[in-house]
Amino acid sequence: MLTNYCQKETRKYFETPDFPNRPWRFHDLTKQTSAVERPNSFFTIINPKTGEKYPANPNRTWAITEETFDTYYSQDRVIFPGDYDFLNISKPVLRYWKEDDKNKAGDRFGYTTVSSYINDEVGMTQDGTKDITNIFGEKAFGFPKPLSLIKYLLKISNPHYKSLSVLDFFAGSGTTLHATMQLNAEDGGHRKCILVTNNENNICEEVTYERNKRVIQGYTTPKGEEVEGLHDNNLRYYRTTFLSRDKSVKNMRQLVRLATDMLCIKNDVYTEAEFCGKHLNPNIARYFDNGQGNRMLVIYEERAIQLLVQLMEQTEDDGIKTMVYVFSPGADPYTDDFEDVAERVKLCALPSAIYEAYKRVLPKRKPKFLDEALQEMKAQAEAEANVQQTLDFGENDNMNEEGGEA
Repeated sequence: MLTNYCQKETRKYFETPDFPNRPWRFHDLTKQTSAVERPNSFFTIINPKTGEKYPANPNRTWAITEETFDTYYSQDRVIFPGDYDFLNISKPVLRYWKEDDKNKAGDRFGYTTVSSYINDEVGMTQDGTKDITNIFGEKAFGFPKPLSLIKYLLKISNPHYKSLSVLDFFAGSGTTLHATMQLNAEDGGHRKCILVTNNENNICEEVTYERNKRVIQGYTTPKGEEVEGLHDNNLRYYRTTFLSRDKSVKNMRQLVRLATDMLCIKNDVYTEAEFCGKHLNPNIARYFDNGQGNRMLVIYEERAIQLLVQLMEQTEDDGIKTMVYVFSPGADPYTDDFEDVAERVKLCALPSAIYEAYKRVLPKRKPKFLDEALQEMKAQAEAEANVQQTLDFGENDNMNEEGGEA
């Protein structure tokens, strides 16, 4: 069953001389509760103007109570038969003001919950198979969902939001991503889509990714029909792996390097570029710029900060801030070292920020015995000392003006 889905629908509002410039609608004043369930709502409503009585149905009581009737009536919320000639009603109904509907619904105003019935136009499994065959020239995946079905679900799920992030955590042939891109092309939306798969039988590389790459680039069907690509999209896939939770310097540095791709997603910037006109050694730092105002610098070697700051000072400030992630053993992103370019950067210390994010989703670790914890602290201190002794730029101590290897 579909829940919390909605579709565009125009409610009928009336404008009457007794309430000028104040549209209203009406709705049933009863509800599906019995007199036993709602004794306070089992009473007889009397029309204050005519004295006509309207007893409650013992199997379907009034939606208001005897105590609240006067309040609703004084607010002109209760409409009786005969109040308006154009209303064909036999019992009191409840009035709703359009202004109240708007205030309550916000940007959902004008949308109502859709029926759980899925109409025939969304297609069936054979339609999904046809979609796959048209793209690959063969049945590359069994029982794929039809593109029309997923598009339908996306359209009725918050249709007034066109910048949603769609997550399919058990992806197969990649229909969800295909549908997201297709719907964006049809209504001008900017939805994003994330697919997750276990890559069983290489499904990610050979089907999920390949399908949507062809959808973006365009493809030719087995009948020779040219299908134009959905070019205003980009596509990437990543592999996940496990990393030790132990906070040794080695593990911390590895985490920062492996997290770079995720930082690209977070900041929506994927194009690696020169930094201030210079090539960077990727073992020391990496710089990304999409040419549209999104810039990101990830510094793996904190000893390079001074040189990178100098490069920034040598270039003209165009008013666009660069998101800078800096490896730091603590929570300080070396703020003092960036003082001269503070107005041009936004700093974040890694992996501290990553650990904080993990704390919110990972289970707490069991406490260790004191001697075990002390031994671990001693081993970590020795490892950090060894790293500091060997940690240098090598031939890059004298980095040339290009910022790469000498």
